Amino acid sequence: MEGLLLAVGLVVIVAYLWYVSLLKKRNTGREALSGIDVQIKKRSNLVPNILKTAQKFMQHEKALLTDITKLRAQATKSYDSNDVAQIREHLAVAEQLNNKMGQLMINVEAYPELKSDNTMLQAMQTYNEVEAHISAARHFYNAAATELNNAVEIFPGSIIASMANIKIMPFYEEDEASKSAMDATDFFK
Repeated sequence: MEGLLLAVGLVVIVAYLWYVSLLKKRNTGREALSGIDVQIKKRSNLVPNILKTAQKFMQHEKALLTDITKLRAQATKSYDSNDVAQIREHLAVAEQLNNKMGQLMINVEAYPELKSDNTMLQAMQTYNEVEAHISAARHFYNAAATELNNAVEIFPGSIIASMANIKIMPFYEEDEASKSAMDATDFFK
C-alpha cells in the first residue's frame, strides 16, 4: 500500500513540475511577444514623424503614405495573447507595415531634397535601429515559441497542456512578399 501511495505521489509531483515548466515556457513566449509589441510601438511612434517629413516632398506617393498610416493604426490595436489567430493577425500586420516602410525608404532615395533633409536622415537612422531591435525581438519570440511548442506537442506535455488549456504559439514568419526578391526599379516608375 505504501508503495502505491509513493508511486501516485511521485506521478503527481512529476505532473505538477511538468505543468509548472509549461507555464514558465508559455510566459516566456508571452514576454517575447510583448517585446515585439514594445518595438512595434516604438516604430509606430516614429512613423508619423517620417510621414510628416516625407509628405512635404512626396506628393506622388500619397497612396503609400495612406497605406502606412492605416497599417500603423492596425499594428497598435490590442489583441488577445491567448488567441492564436489574433497573434497571427497582429504579426502579419506588423510585417505588412514593415514592407510598406521599406517601400517608403526606397522611395526616399528618389527625392534628393528629402534624402538630404536632416530630420529625415535622423528619422531613417532611428527607424533602422528600431527595425534591428524588432528583428532581435522576433528571434527571441520564435525561440520561446519553439521551446513552448515542443513542450506542448511532446508526450507527456501534450496531455498536461491539453488539461491546462496551454496552446502552441505561432511563429513569426515573413509574408510571401518579403521572401521574394525586390526590384527597387518598380518604385521609381
